[in-house]
Amino acid sequence: MRKQAPILVTGATGYVGGRLVPRLLDAGYRVRVLVRDPSRLQGRPWAGQVEVEQADVLQPETLSAALAGVSAAYYLVHSMAIAGDFPQRDLIAARNFGAAAKAAGVERIIYLGGLGDSQTTLSKHLRSRQETGTILREAGVPVTEFRAGIIIGSGSVSYEIIRYLTERLPIILAPGWVFTPAQPIAIRDVLAYLKAALEVPESTGRTLEIGGAGVLSYKEMILGYAHARKLYRILIPVPALTPKLSARLLHALTPIPENIALPLIEGLRNEVLVRDHTAHRLFPNIVPIHYLTAVQLAFIRQETGKVETIWSTALATSQGDKPPVAFTDREGINLESRQMVVAASPAAVYQVFTGLGGQRGWLYADWMWHWRGRIDRMLGGVGFRRGRRHPDEIQVGEALDFWRVEAVEPGRLFRLRAEMRAPGRAWLQFEAQALQDGKTLLTQTAFFFPRGLAGPLYWYGLYPVHKVIFSGLIRSIARRAEAIEA
Repeated sequence: MRKQAPILVTGATGYVGGRLVPRLLDAGYRVRVLVRDPSRLQGRPWAGQVEVEQADVLQPETLSAALAGVSAAYYLVHSMAIAGDFPQRDLIAARNFGAAAKAAGVERIIYLGGLGDSQTTLSKHLRSRQETGTILREAGVPVTEFRAGIIIGSGSVSYEIIRYLTERLPIILAPGWVFTPAQPIAIRDVLAYLKAALEVPESTGRTLEIGGAGVLSYKEMILGYAHARKLYRILIPVPALTPKLSARLLHALTPIPENIALPLIEGLRNEVLVRDHTAHRLFPNIVPIHYLTAVQLAFIRQETGKVETIWSTALATSQGDKPPVAFTDREGINLESRQMVVAASPAAVYQVFTGLGGQRGWLYADWMWHWRGRIDRMLGGVGFRRGRRHPDEIQVGEALDFWRVEAVEPGRLFRLRAEMRAPGRAWLQFEAQALQDGKTLLTQTAFFFPRGLAGPLYWYGLYPVHKVIFSGLIRSIARRAEAIEA
């Protein structure tokens, strides 16, 4: 299997898939990735080492080319972030993929699902994860299904929930789900199991439960994180706090949108414990680490800027299935463009505008950007708290405050798509063009595709504010680039 037939990875732009690919490459495998939008691989250090197939698991006619000649396929697709009936969507996707894998002669599928006792009343989220495994098996291809609970790692959604709650709240109102026992597992151990499955043929056709070294409640995880960070925190039980209200509070306090927080919280009412220890027997060389160790490793990665992927990098975002827009002459799009000649190289200008956001801020009227983010949170949007994965590196598809990185052309272009609530779709684009005298023409363009009557009213109503912010922004970028060059 190694180096001959390719190994297919779906979900390569997601949290787990984006970390699995480089580990498979390091182990010597020939890797092929299935992506809906190949441009979202830009900026990933392994992008040039993999075969790329553009396909969509919801469009079965696109799958045959991606699966041709594949020996094993990782199925890491999950559409929980998309509004609507995500369980039904997941089942359709799994059925399409399983049938296509069978037709292509794929030897096995490796799938990452969710822990939970199927004999109990599981949440919609956990039930969907297990039903997805069942649908994949029904196609007739042997499936190795790993079932994991809470995954702890830098940038994972579970870790971010714990981190934000503990860092920001000295007194935490604790609904009933914080006392449910769970068995959190480090992302490095999840990846180790996924990779090792290729080398352990006995794992084929099995459902394997995996977890970390200890059983803890969410309360113990929060207090454990607080202890590791030398923070004193108090938890006050509030049994009447419903999952929906908990999700709204979580949305208000963290970057996790309510549509993601609610199914996660509903799932936290279920015990997610390893009851079958077959995985320990089949993979004796994998010794899962303890939760506190996983937290410490995650914190170190964040402090050193070595976060590989974050939960919000998947293509299934708050924008759903809307494709990126190609900026040609298109009727109905409002443009607000500014240009400035900068006494600096294109590389210096590019360095500045791709470094916007996160802890560094927006260089001009930063308080106004945060004000817009607070309004967005009040309206149920993503708000301004997602920050950025790395202060300098940037990748297509990842979140940046209330934007999504849509295009990166190194040294030349950077485009962001807005994910804040607005009556239309918006983008902010920066371009650096070399001039003959060693200077750079910096072009900054805001695009807005209005929706209904509210769209134009929004655009023209905010024009005075945008004029101040965007004029100040381009001047600040120019000054910062010239300072770097000097």
